[in-house]
Amino acid sequence: MSIEKRMKDLGVMVPELTKPVAAYVPAVKTSNLIYTAGQLPLVEGELKYKGKVGRDYGVEEGYEAARICFLNCLAAIKDIVGDLDRIKQVVKINGFVNSTPDFTQQPQVINGASELCLEIFRERGKHARAALGSVSLPLGAAVELEMIVEVDE
Repeated sequence: MSIEKRMKDLGVMVPELTKPVAAYVPAVKTSNLIYTAGQLPLVEGELKYKGKVGRDYGVEEGYEAARICFLNCLAAIKDIVGDLDRIKQVVKINGFVNSTPDFTQQPQVINGASELCLEIFRERGKHARAALGSVSLPLGAAVELEMIVEVDE
């Protein structure tokens, strides 16, 4: 089953690629690796989750924000490879959570991305990860995510 068919069955889809908010590109391919830039929880160009997790949002909303960021990472990857079935392995996900100083559930927030990754890519979706707290993120976003994937040449 193709990746995009599996995504459709899961009720998710690759969104349109959003324009970068500064002087960078959404993703870069070198050799057989693609590195995405940090992706925010943008939906149709609008920041859906703005604020701090632990004050403005709970873990559940942060989890949803991470899922949106993950799908935006896939849009950046698809823009380079054209077909998500070319992804051999999701290598690493780095997640950043704009959170209050006492918030310690960053891993549970970034699970939104990790669990969706595993649902979509199964074995190929097993990845290394970082889940970090941050004082602030671009545009005041609640979550930011970046990925590294290995692709077929």
